[in-house]
Amino acid sequence: MALRKRLAHLPTHLVLGSISLVAVTPYLWLLSTSLKFPKEVFTPTPRWIPWPVNFGNYAEVFDRAPFGVFLVNTVLVVTGILAVQLVTITLAAYVFARRTFRGQSLLFGLFLIQMMIPIHATFVPNFLTLRNLDLLNTRVAMMLPFFASGYGTFLLRQAFRQIPQDLEDAAVIDGCGGLRFLWHVLVPLARPTLVAFGLISLVSHWNDYLWPLIVTDTPDVRTLTIGLGMFVQQESGADWTLLMAATAFVTAPLMVIFLIFQRKFIESFMFSGLKG
Repeated sequence: MALRKRLAHLPTHLVLGSISLVAVTPYLWLLSTSLKFPKEVFTPTPRWIPWPVNFGNYAEVFDRAPFGVFLVNTVLVVTGILAVQLVTITLAAYVFARRTFRGQSLLFGLFLIQMMIPIHATFVPNFLTLRNLDLLNTRVAMMLPFFASGYGTFLLRQAFRQIPQDLEDAAVIDGCGGLRFLWHVLVPLARPTLVAFGLISLVSHWNDYLWPLIVTDTPDVRTLTIGLGMFVQQESGADWTLLMAATAFVTAPLMVIFLIFQRKFIESFMFSGLKG
């Protein structure tokens, strides 16, 4: 009986496995190229397994650019943005989901409109503001415009709204105030949504290239993506082995983070709250 059930799911597994193989193939080719010598990149027959293996590409990446400094800057920037975002979106979502006040619909509508504005349309006013505050060429300049998130507020508001009002009424009767109810009840129940937003925020700001390039001009405060661009913008053209090695180094932390939190990420899209 168990064998019959497994065979019944075999076509589905084969289809999903084929799609997964197609999705992971570019990354496997990236890793393969990062371990090759330059003359082995363009060959009549593609070589998936490099031989001899050239681990020196990764060492040379750090010789060509201060990737250690770039990594520290990137970690500080993305974690700083996420830490502040989690506070701002949690408080804003709580107010929109669990409180009633005059102009609530209008204010929430402005949040939704903000989500429709292309981020690049805000670069000029944000740059001028940061210049007036004398914050250019600092890590704060890369973080400040992203401390609030309309998308995160909307996502978390929807999760909070699915939690029954009866649960909050019972908490109030037991002497649990608004912020205590938020911290001890709402936040734990919405943890999958928070994890999903955290992953989205980390990936978005880890891969951000244009904004850090605009507001910084020294390697001391620049991020990994700008360092990655140094291997593309060369007079002799891109050095593909070094570029792939640098790309593997830049993307590896994101791959590890996603593999660790993938279950929570999937749960966020299945989160349906409590049924009262």
